[in-house]
Amino acid sequence: MTLPQATAPGASRLRVADLDAIASFYERVAGLRILERQNGSARMGADGGPPVLELIAAPDAPVRPAFSSGLYHNAFLVPDRPELARALRRIAGAGWRLTGVADHLVSEALYLRDPEGNGVEIYRDRPRDEWPREPDGSIRMASDPIDLDELLTELPAGAAEPGPGDVAAGTRLGHVHLQAGDLRATGDFYELGLGLDVMVRWLPGALFMSAGGYHHHLGLNDWETRGAPKPPPGALGLDVFAVVLPDAAERDGAAARLSDAGHSVEPAGDDALVRDPGGVGVLLRAA
Repeated sequence: MTLPQATAPGASRLRVADLDAIASFYERVAGLRILERQNGSARMGADGGPPVLELIAAPDAPVRPAFSSGLYHNAFLVPDRPELARALRRIAGAGWRLTGVADHLVSEALYLRDPEGNGVEIYRDRPRDEWPREPDGSIRMASDPIDLDELLTELPAGAAEPGPGDVAAGTRLGHVHLQAGDLRATGDFYELGLGLDVMVRWLPGALFMSAGGYHHHLGLNDWETRGAPKPPPGALGLDVFAVVLPDAAERDGAAARLSDAGHSVEPAGDDALVRDPGGVGVLLRAA
């Protein structure tokens, strides 16, 4: 069953060894604001908006092995190209190094890693009516270069330097990209169990899936993790991410499908929690 068009990622939760250092990175380098800080946790997002990232202090947690399933990157979607240029200026001003850039035809993306190695993407979408299509109607994507000097021309003359925590209103978690040990089983979990549609198969060993015709709310790949085990229980890195459905009936329907497919679904407050074949938790949440 296909999920409703309004389905989208909510927030991603990371276990981190050094909460202060990681919160500082996402504030200074990624531009997220600390919306709430309690003993042992920080919730971050754009000013006035919902959290898009939750950090949980776990200083004694085991390190996630490089050869294990888990997070490839969290991808934060900014509203437009000038805001992507501000993100680039903020990253450079903080003295942080990019790990890559790419024009995906449907979007333009900057890639980096936080101090504990968690992947981060900051991107902007092109208008949906500009997304190129294959002859069969499917979305066409690529990884073309970006002229970063040209991107910076999007900044208005005399614009103030971007600062910590001042990412634009409307910035959200656009997608989550995971590394899978078993790409087929993990893809079946999200497609046949949860109900995401496979949108793009433009690279070997990867799937891009979404609800509502978006280019992808979820990426999966096994480029470096084919056959890898789950990380140790409670390891650093991605714990869970939220999938927000339009209402409680849709949430309960998704939970029931996953349960019928043999996956253990547990209550988590008002949400339902289920873990994919790689051990990543998915919180099914009603809007």
